[in-house]
Amino acid sequence: MFRLDRPRRRKTVSMTSLIDVIFLLLLFFMLSSTFTRFGDLPLTTAAAGTVPAPQEPPALLRLTAETMMLDTKPIAMEELPAALSARAPLQVVLAPAEGITAQRLVDVLAIVRDLRGVTLRVIGG
Repeated sequence: MFRLDRPRRRKTVSMTSLIDVIFLLLLFFMLSSTFTRFGDLPLTTAAAGTVPAPQEPPALLRLTAETMMLDTKPIAMEELPAALSARAPLQVVLAPAEGITAQRLVDVLAIVRDLRGVTLRVIGG
């Protein structure tokens, strides 16, 4: 029979399982995130003021999905550092065409940024 005179004992909530769940979630998010650092490619923008006139006209580097042209001549990716270094100091204007992949653009930017005496400007439409 049910007695009313005895007070009901309240059960305590165990925090152990809550802490376990939080720990597992923390562990999951830590392990599923990437720890690699992506390379930075600094792109400079034009600033106000006067720009000194270059000694040599800039070279136009036209980049399409399949080909690359330096001024009016087709050039391979492997030949680009030697061709630009031979003409240094030089300003290169990179004109990527529509439809090129970001990886192809980054490959060219990585090659040109390491060349001494070569400054790069990216134009786009």
